[in-house]
Amino acid sequence: MLKKENRLKSKRAFSATYKNNNVVKTNLIVLYAGKIKIDKNCPTRVGFVVSKKVHKRAVIRNRIKRLMRENIRLILKNSSILDNYQSLIFVASGGIVDKNYEEISKSILILLEKLANKNI
Repeated sequence: MLKKENRLKSKRAFSATYKNNNVVKTNLIVLYAGKIKIDKNCPTRVGFVVSKKVHKRAVIRNRIKRLMRENIRLILKNSSILDNYQSLIFVASGGIVDKNYEEISKSILILLEKLANKNI
């Protein structure tokens, strides 16, 4: 489970991140990145979105969010890849329903690499 300080919760924070228009995509996940940090001491906040268009059943949607959340928790714990941004939102696409942990993990790492290369 993500630490409380790393969770993106408020509607206002989600809206601000979406408005930044810093987007990177794969066939499974879309990543919206917020502003680049000025103060490196504040933690990066992460949000996850899986809409009803991805799957009708809430059990499946929650499973997808849990898999993405666990990947990000491990990335936050072991590396400083995410330290450059104030907020990140991971939005699942329709193809993610039948994917396992490893495939989702690869997709997230590809997204983070694309984001790092985009802002160099």
